[in-house]
Amino acid sequence: MLLADPRELRAQVPAGMRLLGLDVGTKTIGTALSDTRLVIASPLLTIRRHLRFRDDATALLALCDRHGVGGLVIGLPLTLAGRDSPRTQSVRQFARNLLALRDLPAAFWDERLSTAAVTREMIAADMSRKRRAEIVDRVAAAYILQGCLDAIQRSGC
Repeated sequence: MLLADPRELRAQVPAGMRLLGLDVGTKTIGTALSDTRLVIASPLLTIRRHLRFRDDATALLALCDRHGVGGLVIGLPLTLAGRDSPRTQSVRQFARNLLALRDLPAAFWDERLSTAAVTREMIAADMSRKRRAEIVDRVAAAYILQGCLDAIQRSGC
């Protein structure tokens, strides 16, 4: 079930369950996991996209089962002007297809410049280009998920 307001996730996710953050790209899906109190996001892993959606969904749903995930936060790649683009529509369709396989509470979170922000931090930390390429998607997913978790905490929901 797609929620209109990401802050509604706290009420929809059963106690003791986690949120899975997703940074859905064309070649990879970065994933991040919250703690059970829905306070802290941690990078999890990067999934290489397959040719078939079903294979991507199987990998994501296995992560949900393995880590006790009760909801999703999906990064939405809006344009800098805050509008939809073909990429945005692709992510929305990905979410609809995934939720058709398993009905989880899910919300979109604005991911504008998330990859750029985490890349800047990794460069500032003098991380090699090779290492940045290996982890940027999962760190971006954690950045997206943390933004949503912070909003949930501020709202007191």
